Amino acid sequence: MLFTKDKQDETESASSMFKRPFRIVPKIIISTLMLAGLSMNTGFANTDEHTGLLTIFHIYSDGEYVGVLSDEAKLEQLKEEELQKAASEFENLPLTIGTDLSVIPERVFTVGVDDEIVLEKLHDMLSVEAEAIALTIDGELAFYVNDMATYDEVIRELKLQSVTEKELNEFEARTKSSESIPALQDNETRIANIVMSSDIQAEAGKTLPTEVRNIEEAVTLLNKGTLEKKKYTVKSGDVLGTIAAAHNITTAKLLELNPNFTVDTVLQLEDELNVTVVEPYVEVEVHYETRQREVIQYKKLTEEDSSVYKGEKKITQEGKDGEKDVTRLIRKRNGETLGSSVIDEQILVEEIDEVTVVGTKVMPSRGTGTFIWPTVGGYVSSQMGTRWGRVHQGIDIARPTARTIKAADNGVVTTVGWHDTYGNRIVITHNNGYETLYAHLSSIDVSVGQTVPQGTAIGIMGSTGRSTGVHLHFEVIKNGANVDPMSVLR
Repeated sequence: MLFTKDKQDETESASSMFKRPFRIVPKIIISTLMLAGLSMNTGFANTDEHTGLLTIFHIYSDGEYVGVLSDEAKLEQLKEEELQKAASEFENLPLTIGTDLSVIPERVFTVGVDDEIVLEKLHDMLSVEAEAIALTIDGELAFYVNDMATYDEVIRELKLQSVTEKELNEFEARTKSSESIPALQDNETRIANIVMSSDIQAEAGKTLPTEVRNIEEAVTLLNKGTLEKKKYTVKSGDVLGTIAAAHNITTAKLLELNPNFTVDTVLQLEDELNVTVVEPYVEVEVHYETRQREVIQYKKLTEEDSSVYKGEKKITQEGKDGEKDVTRLIRKRNGETLGSSVIDEQILVEEIDEVTVVGTKVMPSRGTGTFIWPTVGGYVSSQMGTRWGRVHQGIDIARPTARTIKAADNGVVTTVGWHDTYGNRIVITHNNGYETLYAHLSSIDVSVGQTVPQGTAIGIMGSTGRSTGVHLHFEVIKNGANVDPMSVLR
């Protein structure tokens, strides 16, 4: 096998042509280039006038022998045709031949080649690739886009799903500026940062033209992890639970994916259910910083005073709200607030707490202001209010577990004895503006002037006076006027 250095260099140059990128140019230019190449390489393959030798070209693919061609220009023409065909379908993509071919020239005296067979084999072998930008997520390839401009636009569109264009423009202008960021003004909110849930990178790469995604497809993939919804057609015997289990999801998730169905829906043959669980490749988290004036609510404090009777209380210091200047960092994802933290806080006006003094001093003759149930169990058989055309001034308690009547609060007995309506009755003054009355007793166990601590047994339930059965008629009087006992009993 005979070679010359010039021919070897020319061959190496020609064999490397399969890797050069292809961009769409007018057909007339492509035709002119191919004709020029044919003319050049045909001259090279002609018989050497001095030696009578011819040049043939051995073709290898990934180290495997394909065959021999009489003219390398035929291989180049085939490549150009494949590129042109792909270019008509995939506009604006830099295209290149993806098949790894090597061309080895040989000088021979005779030519024994069959170009048509070899070119047909090469036609089946040749593949066209697009020079594109690979988008990787956490180091793993996700998909390809046309170029860096498309990649930048995809990331921008992803962010615009969470923020407005005005907010994004202002944020980008601040981050690109060399000037220091101005302090927040009162009631101002702005983006502090935009964070992706995963690490997204762009890398140069090659792929099939059909695998290059446009902006809309790329954003959909980032949001959902898929471009198509997977459908399942209902078959005989199917129920929601078995369909969900077959696709590794819960029945609740299946219903979430198919809002037109419920747990009570009777599935029909040929019904279609969406079984695609959306798993975003990446989510956008937006951090906002906001400065607001906020109210500091005053606290209500209670102080005990043993010199003041129990049940009495007095506000000794009026409460007043304060004010503070607060700067917060708020984190949001998909419009939902994930959390908030205080970056800075300045007190503008101190709050003043409300202070109430309550008495703890207990004296058996003075009520606490809190009334206990005056019987041992029982229920209210008649409420306070109009009854039988007259005003019923208290409540009736019937069917106790025991008939003992007890003082509802500390006090002094001021009235005992018979009354035409009340029968045997007791009145206790509690020395705090309250009085209580106990009526229809069968017997009385206290006397006028007696001090009775809360819970003291004062008599036995009966049915004396104007009564239709055994019960206690109980009244509470405050500052001379009857009040509903149910409003003060505990």
